[in-house]
Order: sequence, then structure tokens, then C-alpha cells
Amino acid sequence: MIRFENVGLRYGLGPEVLRDVSFNLGAGTFHFLTGPSGSGKTSLLRLMFLSLRPTRGLITLFGDDIATTTPARLPLMRRRIGVVFQDFRLLDHLTTFENVALPLKIRGVKEHTYKADVIELLQWVGLGERMYVRPLVLSGGEKQRAAIARAVIGQPDVLLADEPTGNVDPQLAQRLLRLFLELNRLGTSVLIATHDMSLMDQFDAPRLVLHDGDLDIYG
Repeated sequence: MIRFENVGLRYGLGPEVLRDVSFNLGAGTFHFLTGPSGSGKTSLLRLMFLSLRPTRGLITLFGDDIATTTPARLPLMRRRIGVVFQDFRLLDHLTTFENVALPLKIRGVKEHTYKADVIELLQWVGLGERMYVRPLVLSGGEKQRAAIARAVIGQPDVLLADEPTGNVDPQLAQRLLRLFLELNRLGTSVLIATHDMSLMDQFDAPRLVLHDGDLDIYG
């Protein structure tokens, strides 16, 4: 699904924040991404989602070299990726239901075919009573759950999640991890960035570990 070869990234004229990063994220795999704050985790996720371009190196996404991919094709590639970023990126003028359903609406799916699925997912993540309110009245944890629901509703080919359990209690964190595992069982490649070592220790999954821009792979 995703391949990095000797990828480097710097912002402006500053030092490289990622150096010679190489790894393969195969179809149907499940990985954790970890490392201390400032090690480059969010930058790596942004490269994978195509919201950043590397300073050097090769990134292949779904078999295409992104350096030679036409701008018109990039949005189509992004639609195959579900993303949960730490700032959530919910649209304030839409309800929770509308935010979660947005990836399906963009694809042209009719509401009557997905309404029941969106309602079921919102109930599963504990937002059944908040589906018709707007993000401004949601707590941080509720926004996070809405962002997760939006990322998984379309069963993407790849799911990238940046600290998806950071604002929820341990019991709900386990519930969300089960959601990611079920999505993975259905064929989605999952990469979860987290600082929570106790959470990672509960799962037998390979770890991509960043430290000062360098990547090591364990497992």
C-alpha cells in the first residue's frame, strides 16, 4: 500500500526532521508508530496522506510514485485513506452526523443507503445522542470520536490515526482499538501513532519507532 525509500523531510531551510526513512506498509497490515514528542510522527503521517511532499527520497502509494502522479489524481488517492489527526478537522457548519457521513457524500453515495450505518457507528462510539449537534458544543473527546468515525465509515484502504485514544478513558480506548482491529480484519491497512506503551503492549503488532528523525522497525 505505502512504500518509503530513503525519504527525507525538512521545513524551509531548517534541519531535516526525517532522515532516510524506509519502510513498507503492506495490504491488510497493522502497525504502531511511536516515539517521543518532536520525533517526526505527525510529519510522517502527513507525508503518507500526501499533505506534504518529501524533500528527497521516493514515496510509492497504491503502486504510484507520488513524485510523478498528476495533481488531478491526488484527491482520488486521498479518498482511499482514512485519517484521524490530533486537531480533528471537523467542519463547524455540519452536524456530527454530517461530518461522519462526509466521505460517503463526497463519493456520491445517497444518504438513504448509508444513514443506518452512520447512526450505528455513532452509537457504537458513544455519540448516538450527539449526532445532530455541531462540533462547537462537543468536548475534545467527543470530537475525537467523531473524527475516528468519519475516518472509518468508508472502510478505507489505509487508516492513519494520530493519537486516536489520547482524549478518552481506558475503557473507551479499548473499544476504539477493537474498531480499528475489526477494520483491519476486513482488509484495511492500519497505522496508529501513539505514546501509550501500555496500549501497544496489549497487541502483537510491529512498531515503527522514530527518534530524532530516524526510523527503526521492531516486530
